Amino acid sequence: MNHTAVMAAGLTLVAQTATAVDCRTDAFEDVRYTICEVDATTEALELFLYDDTGAPLGQFSNINRALAPENRQLIFAMNAGMYHDDRAPVGHYVEDGQEIMRIVESAGPGNFGLLPNGVFCLRDGRADVFETSAFVAASPACNDATQSGPMLVIDGALHPRFLEDGTSKFIRNGVGTSEDGQRVVFAISDEPVNFHDFGRLFRDHLDLPNALYFDGKISRLYAPELGRSDFGFSLGPIVGVVAPLE
Repeated sequence: MNHTAVMAAGLTLVAQTATAVDCRTDAFEDVRYTICEVDATTEALELFLYDDTGAPLGQFSNINRALAPENRQLIFAMNAGMYHDDRAPVGHYVEDGQEIMRIVESAGPGNFGLLPNGVFCLRDGRADVFETSAFVAASPACNDATQSGPMLVIDGALHPRFLEDGTSKFIRNGVGTSEDGQRVVFAISDEPVNFHDFGRLFRDHLDLPNALYFDGKISRLYAPELGRSDFGFSLGPIVGVVAPLE
């Protein structure tokens, strides 16, 4: 993909394509969330990290500038995985079939190393959340992939390290996928929530067998149909749905 930044992509025509992603506010057990559902069989899900000069894109607005010369625009986006201070991904990262960072299977510090963690894999017509060891065993040919952690839901079970009464609460975001890979659901909490409750959102409220944590505290969302374009310091990996700029 050519990410050359030439001109800003306006939002005046977003409403024409916004129905391709169903974004809504929702509540589960007295916690408010913003939920965005994507049909992977019909929509173009992509990952974004660097522009053509090798600099991190970092902001939703920069991605729209890069897409404008291709007559394309974001209609949804979210930060999609943990990153170092230079915005390089902590774990496995693939964009347009090119591996930028290898898979990481070892435990480590922080939420990423709270095994099991997982990989969000985009292929033609489907998207899947894999637990990392299952991803290595299956070796799927992902067009795009981002590794993050911890897993929130693993084959219908919550991560074994989650505590129901956990006191660590933050704004959190993540993604879950259906077994057939067609239904992709992104969620960001609108108020602080612990891991256990965030995992239960995907398993018990959204009925998804696998879900992956993207990040917390810095979680941000681009959902123009809701009038939302979160802004802050530069991000690392970003996932988005792209549509023609009509």
